[in-house]
Amino acid sequence: MSKPSGVVVVQRPWNEIPIVDCGEELVKLQPFFYCLEPHPYFSIGAPYGEFEDPWRLREDVVRRLLIAQEYLSKENSEFSLAIFDAWRPISVQAFMVEHAISQQCIARGVDPNDQSQKFALGEVIEEVEKFWAPPCSEETMPPPHSTGAAIDITFVDSNLHLLDMGGDIDEIGPISSPDYYLVAARHDSQADVWHQRRLFLANVMIKAGFIQHPNEWWHFSFGDQLWAWKNNVREAFYGACSPSASRETTF
Repeated sequence: MSKPSGVVVVQRPWNEIPIVDCGEELVKLQPFFYCLEPHPYFSIGAPYGEFEDPWRLREDVVRRLLIAQEYLSKENSEFSLAIFDAWRPISVQAFMVEHAISQQCIARGVDPNDQSQKFALGEVIEEVEKFWAPPCSEETMPPPHSTGAAIDITFVDSNLHLLDMGGDIDEIGPISSPDYYLVAARHDSQADVWHQRRLFLANVMIKAGFIQHPNEWWHFSFGDQLWAWKNNVREAFYGACSPSASRETTF
């Protein structure tokens, strides 16, 4: 399948927040956290290039993640945090946006090269853009994961098995909304389990200073534009960054 066309840069409300990068380094997450292997994007050919270790975040983000992990251990010792994705270069963001559009085209039976399906392709792209930030290289609107301030995260049990959260990470559609099961949970016991797990994950992360993406139960960040916007803070202090200065974590 050829590269889908028609992708545009969609500005989010939080992209109006100015960024004054604090210059903090990226640090490695392992061995302090359980990271899902093989890495879900690296394993499908995402172009990380020389950066073969995507398990990195800004130093203070990692400190707060440690706080979240401590909260979790006190509240429920049978659950552990499991990291799905962390820092992501813009080249990988571009690759994954195209991949998501291609997968949605396949799922919906849309041929992106068929001009008669141009409207259907536009609908696919619009839906994908609700979940995947544009791979923009402009300093004023970096993709959240390119800042080293955003993380995709879930739970595993004591046997390191992923917990069922009522929807997969990166799933395109309303099911990925943090509160998707809120109403159904009132009369459906399974929906209530999923809702409570999502709520518990959010509470653990928010207590540690993170904010949650409005469309994604798994996405949290600290210090980026979305975080500043939701907290009514004047400036974000993490912009797009390179791992060239990253180092081993020494917490």
